Amino acid sequence: MASAGYVQITLIWVVYAIAVAILLSIACLFVYLYQTHRERSIFVTVVCIFTITSLLATVLLLPVDVALVSSTASSKTGQRKDWANQDKVDNITYTLRIVYYLLYSLDALLCLLVIPFTYFWYEEYDEVAQEEGTQTFGSRFWGAFKYTMVLIFLCVALFLVGFFVPVARHREGAHFDLDFFKKLLSENHGERALTFALGLLITIGVILYCFYTAAGLALLPLTMIKSAPSISAPALSESTAAQLDSNLERQRQLEGRAQGNPDGLSSKDQRELDALVREERTLRRHQRMAEEASGKDQNVFWKIWFKIGAILRPIKLILGLLLMVVVLVIFASMLITGIDKAKNSICKRHCGYLLAHINIFQPINWVLVKSAKVFPIDYVIFMAIVMLFFSASILGIATIGIRVLWITIFRIRKAHTSPQALLVATVLLTLMTLAINYSIAMMVAPQYATFGPQTFCDHPPRHPGEQPDCTDHKQHIIPCTESTDNPAARNVCTPSVVSTFLNRVTVNFPFFGVVDFWAQFVFLGIFLLGFVILLFRTPKLSDPDAEEDELEEEEEGLLASTGRRFDATWQDITGRVSHGGRQNQQGRGTRDGNAD
Repeated sequence: MASAGYVQITLIWVVYAIAVAILLSIACLFVYLYQTHRERSIFVTVVCIFTITSLLATVLLLPVDVALVSSTASSKTGQRKDWANQDKVDNITYTLRIVYYLLYSLDALLCLLVIPFTYFWYEEYDEVAQEEGTQTFGSRFWGAFKYTMVLIFLCVALFLVGFFVPVARHREGAHFDLDFFKKLLSENHGERALTFALGLLITIGVILYCFYTAAGLALLPLTMIKSAPSISAPALSESTAAQLDSNLERQRQLEGRAQGNPDGLSSKDQRELDALVREERTLRRHQRMAEEASGKDQNVFWKIWFKIGAILRPIKLILGLLLMVVVLVIFASMLITGIDKAKNSICKRHCGYLLAHINIFQPINWVLVKSAKVFPIDYVIFMAIVMLFFSASILGIATIGIRVLWITIFRIRKAHTSPQALLVATVLLTLMTLAINYSIAMMVAPQYATFGPQTFCDHPPRHPGEQPDCTDHKQHIIPCTESTDNPAARNVCTPSVVSTFLNRVTVNFPFFGVVDFWAQFVFLGIFLLGFVILLFRTPKLSDPDAEEDELEEEEEGLLASTGRRFDATWQDITGRVSHGGRQNQQGRGTRDGNAD
């Protein structure tokens, strides 16, 4: 029996190692796609990849945590397994606690010290001084370190505040007589310092999460739906070439008229010429995009890649619709949990609206709890949810940009993001990922994140001193909850380490719990507002102050003709344009050109 438990625990950690390897590839892909190719820095690239991998590894430790503590008990009988004595359970939770402390400490260290140092290190680079040999490694290191010292003092002060700040004193409540709450209130000064620092970082991250992640989550499925073009690359190239010829011919006529007139062009003709020049830039940009999309002047590999992309375009449209359904289900699940906590929390604001047990059916939580009985199905689902929130955060940053109020500091764009902007974006992602960790554990799937599929047998034993037996009494198998103070439950139910850690933040420092909880409703409100607006109005993903040659391709309406989109896909695959399609696209292109 003990060997079976060892094999199960080993398998869970192996799945986590595979997930971390996948996360590393995702982090590499993100950095490669967004960083500018002209100003690459190996140091910046490595730091960003390592930070993002560490962040995602922290969040994706939650299903491992749930699987490990749930592996000690049988959900069918409501009893602990034969090999899972108290020492084995304590050893599992102790190992998880060490891994969590290491990952959380690493995330804080990377966010507060390593990334700022890397930023100043890159800023200290002087190409002229390097060529002249006047800038050494030591001088550049000191230049970056002296600015980072301010943040070192800040980290020390933060740790000292957390070490000495008193925790909330509300032990007199009846709910704090429960064994679950007593464990949350008992902690040493070192845990208190880490808890305070984590609570502060999560609260800062929640503020960013409310705006960036909410906007990105509303935008993500709609972007996939609206990205299907209504005009194929060959049709766009052909119609653009005809419009460009007509445009240049008209410009030559106006310029010839100006040369024959000593007073130059009239104000009307001058306005027309200026409009033609702007239209020429737009048409050349469309022509360049069409050539890139069709793989012109590319090798065979890239031409095949573009054909495959065109074939998969209808699938992307279908996936966008499915993703919209998933996002709306997640929205409903978070809203249900929020209402449940606000109404039925046993301690309200005193513990961050901690919920004793779920009172309203919650779909995402139900799916994860049921799938957790067959690991790693729940891990795959949980990883998909995490990547959905993380992708939404990236899209939110790319759409809104890095701003201070209304002033844009950096713009995040594919293949055009500077190293400084990439580092700042990584810091924002660090804080938002900590907020995502809180939101998923406390709002999206609270029961799953705390006890998973664990149950206990509430049937009285036949004889004193015996273990309760629910083999023939299935109705007495009860899910584990925080409010259960049954001796049988205490012997079986083991809360996950991450839920204990996050609940400890909200119980010992209620201010963080109140802010983090009510911020979830702000998140839902911003998401709903953005989703309704974007449903009828396609957003521009570029900065309005960007140069015209950096603007994104033309907008596509959500309700654009689906038939026209599939025609465009077929023309991209075959590389040919039908006669009727050519006439339609030329007419449409002329109208668009005049609109520009």
